[in-house]
Amino acid sequence: MPATSSTHSTHEIGRLRDLPTDDSLCRWAAQDLSAGRAFVRGAAVAVAAPNLSLLDRLAVTGPADDAVPLVREVLREVGPSYRPLGDRELIDTVVRAVPSLRPVAGFGWMDRTGPPVGPVPSGDGSARWLPDSAAPEVGALLDTAFPASYAYPGRPGARDRWAGARVDGRLAAVAALTWCAPTVGYVAGVATAAAARGRGLAREVCALVVAEALAVHGTAALIVDDSNAPALRLYRGLGLAYRPLRAAGAEAG
Repeated sequence: MPATSSTHSTHEIGRLRDLPTDDSLCRWAAQDLSAGRAFVRGAAVAVAAPNLSLLDRLAVTGPADDAVPLVREVLREVGPSYRPLGDRELIDTVVRAVPSLRPVAGFGWMDRTGPPVGPVPSGDGSARWLPDSAAPEVGALLDTAFPASYAYPGRPGARDRWAGARVDGRLAAVAALTWCAPTVGYVAGVATAAAARGRGLAREVCALVVAEALAVHGTAALIVDDSNAPALRLYRGLGLAYRPLRAAGAEAG
């Protein structure tokens, strides 16, 4: 990729261990770099991840002076289907500088590194990891409780594990560990049946999944809508810290 006229040039990284950032969003997007691509310009990093959680994502971090020309160059390289994603203030700056981009509503990235928060009170659902044979039950619950979920059993590229809690033998709450990177376990597909809400089942299931993400990957992370106050309370209660993000997409036409 050709350099621009500034003092910094852009170069591509071929190995995950060479990624020059501890940013958990970029580490999640990098996955294992078997399909994605990572680029560096000065102190900025951009990771292009195809079909990650169903979208072509371009995770960006670093100072705007480096990130803006980096995003321009990388989008020329990988194409307009990739959506820049990063800290809200940074993406707002990128959008102002790149006329072809339009912002989407803000949302949050939440993560935690370290041990899990201490014991979670039981919701009497006995949260546990579900066998593959439970996939139809998980799908049926998501269809009614969270049809907009990006995570579904068997969705291409997900490599997911589902945890669930039951009430009277029926699956009542679920969460998935899915789209994980070597150092970031990603939590998604959190849903509770309407009749079982208010019993702490979502917290019970999420605590199991977050603890596994921390044990296996070192960091647990997820994306949450700013407007979802119950989810924000739940995840904060599990020790995840909130970070405001924004994405941007290419203008139609």
